[in-house]
Amino acid sequence: MCLIVFAWRPAHPQPLILAANRDEFYARPTLPLAQWEHAPGVYAGRDLEAGGTWLGVSAEGRFAALTNIRDPGRPLGRRSRGELVAHFLSGSMSIEDYLREVAGRAAEYGGFNLLVGDRQELHFLNAAQPVPRRLEAGVYGVSNAGLDTPWPKLVRARAALAGHLDTPEPEALFSFLADPEPASEAELPNTGVGHATEKLLSSVFIASPNYGTRASTVLIVSADGGRRMVERSFGPYGGRLGEVDLEI
Repeated sequence: MCLIVFAWRPAHPQPLILAANRDEFYARPTLPLAQWEHAPGVYAGRDLEAGGTWLGVSAEGRFAALTNIRDPGRPLGRRSRGELVAHFLSGSMSIEDYLREVAGRAAEYGGFNLLVGDRQELHFLNAAQPVPRRLEAGVYGVSNAGLDTPWPKLVRARAALAGHLDTPEPEALFSFLADPEPASEAELPNTGVGHATEKLLSSVFIASPNYGTRASTVLIVSADGGRRMVERSFGPYGGRLGEVDLEI
């Protein structure tokens, strides 16, 4: 997952509203959002290369999502980051215990941002500064740096989400997730990947022959525990592949 914007409002009738894009190489084998056969309480997409996932929920009310930290100078971790989401969703550890355990071995993974929560709490962990943080009510965004690092696409998507909180219909959230506009030259971050790649990666929705937005996901959680999760899948050049709409 490479861009997540979300509103966390614990006392609201819709405590969590989230919109996210997963960017990945199109050749990496992936299954769309579904209930997992080997873990029937988990609802998520599936990375078939490493077995984990980037975003999902559980029947017990758990939620988890992940983005990578873009740092070309950092060595690849020996473990897949996607297992961090999968293990929380399928496990039973408390949020605090789980994040404490993950923080103690964050160096085993490439850089990551991890969101985990349930119906009452939402917590955040950044591998570069692995101190778990309980989030207060607010509208947030995370891409491939830290929480709310003001990259242009994060700022645009977070503002767009904030404008739809009164009537958070999936179609409205998908509309800004599909924004293909790159950042201006003056706004481009410098993360060490070269100008052409910075430009490609600076849009909310990324499309190219080999790498781009593979999935856009909207999650709307109700105070009564009901959740609607909608995922749209894409191929090279942003070609639409399919949609899954689940009431969980």
